[in-house]
Amino acid sequence: MEPLIIAKGLTKKFGEIIAVKGIDFTIYKGECFGFLGPNGAGKTSTMRMMYGFSPMTSGVLKVMGMDIRTSARFIKEQTGVVSQENNLDTDLTLMENLLVYSRYFNIPKKEALARARDLIEFMQLGDKTHSLVEHLSGGLKRRLVLARSLINSPSLLLLDEPTSGLDPQARHLIWQRLRSLKKTGVSMILTTHYMEEAAQLCDRIAVMDHGKIIAAGLPREMILKHVGAEIIELRISPDLDEGIRTSLRDLQLKTDRFGDTFYIYIPAEKHLFSELAQRLIPYNHTEMVHRQATLEDLFLQLTGRELVES
Repeated sequence: MEPLIIAKGLTKKFGEIIAVKGIDFTIYKGECFGFLGPNGAGKTSTMRMMYGFSPMTSGVLKVMGMDIRTSARFIKEQTGVVSQENNLDTDLTLMENLLVYSRYFNIPKKEALARARDLIEFMQLGDKTHSLVEHLSGGLKRRLVLARSLINSPSLLLLDEPTSGLDPQARHLIWQRLRSLKKTGVSMILTTHYMEEAAQLCDRIAVMDHGKIIAAGLPREMILKHVGAEIIELRISPDLDEGIRTSLRDLQLKTDRFGDTFYIYIPAEKHLFSELAQRLIPYNHTEMVHRQATLEDLFLQLTGRELVES
């Protein structure tokens, strides 16, 4: 696979605050790569350096084989950006927003009009073509932001929380559109708080926390390595925890407690649910959930369950 972005020792400082702490990663052409992490982990700062919006402090960052410090203008011409904010011109219509944005890329007016029409249809916005943006719902605005990011026919799409705040229907529509773009060869880099979104779209992920990449790889492989294949959740009193751990000690299973829930993690190579269910009968649990481990479990294992002020 051909590298699209290479970062080595990538660092971003804001005064005395180090937002990104010397991270290394490689992203390949044609893949969707996801950065996951809690608020303040450094995801957005990393994204902004990749398209030259925020200058890097130190390290090496090559995009499309070029140094971002000397070739930012060309890189921007080949890149589409969906920022966290819906920074649209609310006094203009959908069509006008797209046409005004096309001027930044010196797209001829006739070509820009054709592209804008195609993108409006692509994002299922045809009945709102001449509506003012200020009258649109949040979901429609988000779809317009995505359409706008494609006006320059980018080979790289940077998506910073692309479906934040959307209802499930709008989120799934955007996922469908992104998957169809990926099939045409568009490379994507995604930050998201929605673990299902990462599972739906990402070929590989990197988990960031406190400005560092703490784990990276294929989502399913990471889940199996750090969490396991299956999880049992028990709603039981904390005073039963030690008894359960003692009864399971010979099985060498990882366990955890958060709030009212006791967690038992089952590795892929062990098929223990039936035996565990029998061993847990004496503990009078009021509710037991047996499920597959997910990206959300991975996220919580690596970054912790406690709320942290960003």
